[in-house]
Amino acid sequence: MTDRKKKILAAALELFANDGFSSTSTNKIAKAANVSEGLIFRHFENKKGLLNALVEQATERISVLLVPILAEENPQKAVQKTIELPFSIDKNEYPFWKLQFKLKWENDYENNEKMQPLLAHLTWAFTTLGYPEPAKEATVLNHIIESISIGILRDGVHSQESLKKFLIEKYNTATL
Repeated sequence: MTDRKKKILAAALELFANDGFSSTSTNKIAKAANVSEGLIFRHFENKKGLLNALVEQATERISVLLVPILAEENPQKAVQKTIELPFSIDKNEYPFWKLQFKLKWENDYENNEKMQPLLAHLTWAFTTLGYPEPAKEATVLNHIIESISIGILRDGVHSQESLKKFLIEKYNTATL
């Protein structure tokens, strides 16, 4: 990928994450990336093509983040790694993840299948640990992790630390 293309993607990411897709023009992206608007069209065809490129990156990044959890053979550790996941995201990545959460509300971009491998592995973990309704427990934990992630993106890691500790204690000492 060329440096100019990277600059365009970085500028679009920042603007889409902060101002929203609809409120961001290709002209504004071009100015932020210090490139011509025509270059955006040459590389990405249109604004939606630019957003699609960012969504593709999300699928790749999610896969990379989930590898250590999905490879975990100890069910207790798989749950713990899931709880710790949002706390391990580099602060420089926040705009990227902020955009992903904004896109959850867009019908064209919400893809619940991205999280199916995690839900399946958590269901296995909770089944192995003897939880009475492992699929529901996996879904609930996934929703909690999403909420914690939003809190981190909005208010910083420190705002959610007590929940991390609470969840780790809950799942380490849960009475089945």
